[in-house]
Amino acid sequence: MRVGLVGGKLGHSFSKPIHEKLADYTYDLIPLTEEEFHEFFKKKEFDAVNVTIPYKETVMQYCDVIDEKASAIHAVNTIVNRDGKLYATNTDFAGLKQMIQHNGVEICGKVCCILGTGGTSKTAEAVLHDMGAEKVYIVGRNQTDLIISYEDLEKYQEIQVFINATSVGMYPKNDECLINLKKFPNAEAVVDVIYNPMKTKLCQQAEEQGLRAVNGLEMLVAQAKYAVEFFVDTKIADREIDRIVAEMKKDMMNLVLIGMPGCGKSTIGKKTAKEIGKTFVDLDKEIEKEAKMTIPEIFERYGESRFREIEQEVCDRIAKEHGQVISCGGGIIKNAENMEKLRQNGIVFHIRRNVNALAVGGNRPLSTSREKLRQMEQERMPLYQKYSDIEINNDTVFKLAVQKVKEGFDEVFDH
Repeated sequence: MRVGLVGGKLGHSFSKPIHEKLADYTYDLIPLTEEEFHEFFKKKEFDAVNVTIPYKETVMQYCDVIDEKASAIHAVNTIVNRDGKLYATNTDFAGLKQMIQHNGVEICGKVCCILGTGGTSKTAEAVLHDMGAEKVYIVGRNQTDLIISYEDLEKYQEIQVFINATSVGMYPKNDECLINLKKFPNAEAVVDVIYNPMKTKLCQQAEEQGLRAVNGLEMLVAQAKYAVEFFVDTKIADREIDRIVAEMKKDMMNLVLIGMPGCGKSTIGKKTAKEIGKTFVDLDKEIEKEAKMTIPEIFERYGESRFREIEQEVCDRIAKEHGQVISCGGGIIKNAENMEKLRQNGIVFHIRRNVNALAVGGNRPLSTSREKLRQMEQERMPLYQKYSDIEINNDTVFKLAVQKVKEGFDEVFDH
C-alpha cells in the first residue's frame, strides 16, 4: 500500500510519525515540483495520499469525486484511489473544529478574526460559521470589500478570538508575529494553526496576557486521524488524538536548564539527556565553537557585551530545534529575548544550589570570588524565578537532582 504526503517543501513535516502511530502502514513524504505533481496524479500510482500546500486547490482537477466539505472550502487534502478513481475530502475542517472544541475556546456568539486569506483561512471561516460565530473578520495584506488590511485591524476593538491561518511565526522564522494583542482589549483566545515552534510568538503573547492560547499540533493529529479513517475505512477513538499529541509533545519538547554558574546544570543535563533519550547541548560549548575561542578568551579580548551577542546568536539557533536538554550559561536570563526563544520549544528548570557550594573561578570569568557569586545570585535570582517553570534543588547528590528533573518533566505531560 503506497500512502504518503504530497506537497512542496516537506522537510519539517510531522505527518509521517503521526500516521505511523495511527495505522499499520509506511507513510512516505513525497515532495514534488509543479511539473512532478501533475505527472504524479496523471499516473495515479498510489493507494491514498494527503495533499498540502501549495497543491490543495490544484489537485481538485484530478479528483473524480469530491465530497461536500472539500467542495465548500474549495480545497482537498485527503485522496483515496479506488480502482483508478480518485475520491477526495478535506479533513482540515474536522481537525480544526475538534481542536477548538477540545481546548474550550468559545466561538458561538463571538466576534472572530482570521489572519490570512489562503486555503487554511477558508477552512477556518467555514469552521467558525459552523460553530455559530457572531461575526468573522478576515485580514490580509491586500484590502478588498471583504478583507481588512493589517494596517486597519486595530480599529476592530471588539474582536474576541483570533485564528492565525498563515505561516507567519513558523520555523525557522520563529520571531515573526502579525499583530500586537495588547491593542485588542476584548481578546479572549488565540488559535494558531502553526505547530512548529510549540509556542509561536503570537501564542506567547496570548499567554502573557492571560488569554487562552492553542497551537496547531492537535489539529495536525486530528486531521491525520480523520484521514486514516478515510484511507482504510475504519473508525479510530478520539482518545488516540490526545495520546499522540502528548507523546509528540514529550518527544519534541526541550528541557532548558538555567541557574547560577557551577550549580550543576551540565552534569545534570548530560545525565538527564542520556536517561530520557534526548540530545544534550551545552550552550557555552556551542558559543566556544562559534567564536573559535574559549569563553575566558572572549571576555579578555572583546568583553562581556560581545560574549552576550554571540550567546544570543547561538541561543536563537539552538532554541529552534527539538528533543534537546539544553544547559545554559548562568547569565542567559539577562536577555529577555533569549528566554522567550528558549520557552517556545522548552520547559525551563531552575537548578538551585547553595551559593557556598558553587565553584569559584575556573572557566567562569564572572565567578572570581565567593562575594561576587553572592552579589550575582542576589541580582539574578528574581530572573531565574521569573523564567523557570520548575525549580530543582541541587544541594545533595546529582543523582537525586536528575531524578527530580525527570519527574518534573513527566508531571507536565501527566496533567
